Amino acid sequence: MENNSNNYNTTNYEKRNKGIIAILSVVLLLVVVVGAIVMTRNNKKSTEHAAFLQNEKLDLATQLSKRDSIINEWVLAFNEIESDIKKITARENMLTLQSMNPEISKDKKEEILKEIQYIRNMIDLNKKRIASLNSQLKKSGINIASLQARIDTLDANISQRDKDIAALRMEIVDKDFEIGQLYKEVDTMKLAIADKESTIADKTSEINKAYVVSGTYKDLKEKGLLMKEGRILGLGGKESLQENALNDGLFTQIDITQTKTIPVNSKSAKLVTDHPSDSYKLVKDDESDVIAYIEIKDPSEFWKISKYAVVEVNK
Repeated sequence: MENNSNNYNTTNYEKRNKGIIAILSVVLLLVVVVGAIVMTRNNKKSTEHAAFLQNEKLDLATQLSKRDSIINEWVLAFNEIESDIKKITARENMLTLQSMNPEISKDKKEEILKEIQYIRNMIDLNKKRIASLNSQLKKSGINIASLQARIDTLDANISQRDKDIAALRMEIVDKDFEIGQLYKEVDTMKLAIADKESTIADKTSEINKAYVVSGTYKDLKEKGLLMKEGRILGLGGKESLQENALNDGLFTQIDITQTKTIPVNSKSAKLVTDHPSDSYKLVKDDESDVIAYIEIKDPSEFWKISKYAVVEVNK
C-alpha cells in the first residue's frame, strides 16, 4: 500500500513538472515572439527615422547649396556693379576736366555729350540690376544684413553718379547756351564796331578831303574862280578868289594823306589860296628849268587854313 502511494505521488509530481515546463515553454515562446515583433517594429521605426533624418539632411544641404549659390551670384553682381561705378566715376572726372575748358569746340562738346549719354545708359542699366537684386533678396527669405547694406550702398552710389552726370550735362548745355549768347554779343559788337569804323572812315575820309585846281588866270577867271582886286583902269591888281567861288565841281578831289605833290609843269606858278609858306616848296625840273610840281612838306600845316588849293600858272 505504501509503495502504491509513493508511486502515485511520484506520478503526480512528474505530471505537475511537465505542466509547468509546458507553460513556461509557451510563455517563453510568447516572450520571444513578442520580443521579435517589438524588435521588428522598433527596427522599422529606426529605419524610417534614419531615412527621414537623411532626407532632412539632404534637403538642408540642398537649401544651403542653393543659398550659397544665390549669395555667390549676388556677390558677383555686386562686384560687377562696383566695377561699373568706378568706370563711371573715372569717365565723369575726365569729362568734368574737359568741360572746364573755356574754349571748348563744337565737335568736342558733341563728343562729351555722347560720352555723357553712354554713361547715363550704364547708370540706368546698373540701377535696374540693383533693383532686381533688392527684389530677389526680399523674395528669397534670406535675411543677411550685410547683403542688404551692400545693396543700399550701391544704390546710393549709383544715384549720386546719376545726379552728378545729369548736372554735368546741364552744365555743358548751359555753357553751350552761354557761348551762343557770347557769340551773339560778339556779333552785335562786331556790327557796332564795323558801323563805328565805317562812320570813322567816312569822317576820316571827309576830314582828309581837299580840292585842287590849277590853270592860267584866264582859265580860272572863266571858271568864276579868280578876280583882280585893286585894279586901276583895268590894269594891275591882285588875284583873289571870287566870293562863293569854291564849287567842288570845279576842283579835283584828293586825299591829303596820300597826295604829297601838286603837278604844275609851268614856267611860273603861285598859290592863290592861303597856305603857310614853310609848309611847301616849288620844285623845278633840272633839265627843262620849269616848275615841275609843288611839294607839300607838311600836309597838316599846308591844309590847316584851307582845304582848297588854287594854283595859278603861267604857260
